[in-house]
Amino acid sequence: MYIFTEQELRQHISLNHEALSVVEDGFSSLAEKKAVMPPIMRVDVHDHNGEVDVKTAYIKGKDKFAIKVSSGFFNNYQLGLPSGSGLMMLVSATTGIPEALLLDNGYLTDVRTAAAGAIASKYLAKKDIHTVGVIGCGSQARYQVKALQLVRDFKRVLVYGRSSDRVKAYVKEMTEELGVEVQAAESAEEAVIQSDLVITTTPASEPVIKAEWLHPGLHITAMGSDAEHKQEIEADVLAKADVLVCDTVAQCERLGELHHAISQGVISETEGITEIGELTSQQAAGRQNDEQITVCDLTGTGVQDTAIALFAFHEMVNRGMGLKIEDKKPALKN
Repeated sequence: MYIFTEQELRQHISLNHEALSVVEDGFSSLAEKKAVMPPIMRVDVHDHNGEVDVKTAYIKGKDKFAIKVSSGFFNNYQLGLPSGSGLMMLVSATTGIPEALLLDNGYLTDVRTAAAGAIASKYLAKKDIHTVGVIGCGSQARYQVKALQLVRDFKRVLVYGRSSDRVKAYVKEMTEELGVEVQAAESAEEAVIQSDLVITTTPASEPVIKAEWLHPGLHITAMGSDAEHKQEIEADVLAKADVLVCDTVAQCERLGELHHAISQGVISETEGITEIGELTSQQAAGRQNDEQITVCDLTGTGVQDTAIALFAFHEMVNRGMGLKIEDKKPALKN
């Protein structure tokens, strides 16, 4: 059994092109029917505005697969704590025996989620963009724009959030980190109307983006809605999109923005909705011109977790990192 700590993982696993590549391959494995992925199990803790998800997937041909426990407690910022936490366990695909614990406290989830957002933008955003709008100012609001820089150049970020103090902190931090102009938007409407690409990163239960704000060429990556009660964008936004993409249609039907569009009768059938793995495996096309409005509904998949966990495991073992616990058999008595 190997055990890797958050500090070790942060030191050696980065949000880079290699991380994007392994997550992209994971999406392709879904589209190519090379992955086995069960539905998400979730426990809601409404008393403390929290939830815990269990996600997993087996990618055929891999010697291990991940089982991830991921928590999101969205009042934690009041305690000076990150909203996300969790850990991953790698299990032998041959014997079923646990072989590694990655005590990442949600770091690998942040990396793979940001990678998915960047992959969506790679296939769906215009090639030339100037302004990126960000709704929310938590950890994913940071990771998403850092990942976006791997696939698109942009000059400005407009961020909108409910807490002025958190917005100010975001502006200061990300100006230094991104090397571009970062400004506070007065409203979500301003952030959407003035942007070529918008990323929503909130646990909102009521829509933050309205369909009337859409404009030609806009791309939206909505990654906050991963439970039945969450919704970041109006259902009509999905209906008006020229290209609508989900990480998986089945999961988004149950948990994502698509869930609300179907329940409200705005979308009556899922035929014609593309899965992100169909883009990465070249089975379907993304954006075709600069006038199209594109939307990607991301709920987070177990295949991303297995992909990033396997990548992290091999990187760490190759560097000789982690604590290795030997299974010593007890001596036989005469």
